[in-house]
Amino acid sequence: MADYYWEDITTSDELPSNALYAGYEADGSKMYVGRAYHEGDWIPAKVIPDKNIASVCYGGAEHLKDEYQILLASGSLDALQWMPSSNGDIPNKAVPGGQTSDGETLYVGRVQQSGSVTIGKVQPSHGICYIPFDGLEIGHKEYDVLITYP
Repeated sequence: MADYYWEDITTSDELPSNALYAGYEADGSKMYVGRAYHEGDWIPAKVIPDKNIASVCYGGAEHLKDEYQILLASGSLDALQWMPSSNGDIPNKAVPGGQTSDGETLYVGRVQQSGSVTIGKVQPSHGICYIPFDGLEIGHKEYDVLITYP
């Protein structure tokens, strides 16, 4: 049995209790892992229920989404952990968060940015974790990757 699964949800739905709390905004608002469809790609998303926001980054910009999927734990949330990585390296047991229209797997990543810990997409072919932040797509060469544990 998988340690996680994706469930369809909208920004107006109540967040399930087994959603993965994975980061926060600079103002303390909690952030969760999601993914959304955009321009032919399934892209890891940051989900901020307190603000009714789900967003992805693509083509240099942040894009808000009303419909998305939320990452949920099948059992214990402890089965999902973060591992430091950099330069496009993907650790064993990394959680796939989506796929480009060209077939490249995108992984769930997170980085520290301006007082926040923000969810984004690790795109191995670019060697970067991109995050949606203040309307932009911002790249980081050092990041954490979500993995299943142990």
